[in-house]
Amino acid sequence: MKRVFVTGASSGIGLAIAKSLVTQGHEVWGTSRNLDRIPKMPRWHPVRLDLSDPLSVQEAFDAALAEAGSFDVLINNAGAGHFGSAELLSMETIVSQFQILVFGQIQLMQLALRHMQGRGDGLIINVTSLASRLPVPFMAAYNAAKAALAAFTMSIQLELTDSRVHIVDLQPADICTEFNQGVIKDNADQRCDTKLAKTWKIIERNMKKAPSPDLVARHVLKLINTVHPPPRITVGDAFQSKIAPLIFRFLPQRVRLWGLRRYYEI
Repeated sequence: MKRVFVTGASSGIGLAIAKSLVTQGHEVWGTSRNLDRIPKMPRWHPVRLDLSDPLSVQEAFDAALAEAGSFDVLINNAGAGHFGSAELLSMETIVSQFQILVFGQIQLMQLALRHMQGRGDGLIINVTSLASRLPVPFMAAYNAAKAALAAFTMSIQLELTDSRVHIVDLQPADICTEFNQGVIKDNADQRCDTKLAKTWKIIERNMKKAPSPDLVARHVLKLINTVHPPPRITVGDAFQSKIAPLIFRFLPQRVRLWGLRRYYEI
């Protein structure tokens, strides 16, 4: 049995992960901004956490750690999205995306690292996104934030060579969740109305056809039972998670841009 701290556990990927962990006999401290959305299940401890507030992050982790005694695993999963033209993004929107998707998650990672280094072992899984490598049009702040967390994760992996605390960058491709329903859409740019509409149509279509979050949960269960987990894994359908990243890896930037524009029909 492992004690696991999971952010964003009230819906989507986080909910699927938390349910799978509890089903397998692990003890879960699952977070949400609204505790009413956390299912009442044995071995599931609800924790109120608002990643937009650094004080909330500190207090939530400290309270959960005091109750748990120790954590074997931290899963940084909570997220939020914004859809709109990059050139019109307000600094407030960009800062909000980075606070939730980067700064709050790094704060949790550092808190967990200090605790796990003292114990001598542990596992941190940062759920970034394939969008960190293959960006989605009109989601610039989200793409950039996920890329930042992926780069920070790799930096820590470089530095913790001799540590028994393992850190994994888990990059989902499209996964069928309610994520799009929570995306804040800004259609203020009338010049890009057609492109915005086409891109959102493709995003919605891909989401409906995508694998369920249970696929990610199964990969997480494997990771926490692996002695030497891989530094990065991509989860999703075969084309998005395996074929597309491999092809794009060897293409010049001009061709990458052309391919993504064709894919999103813009």
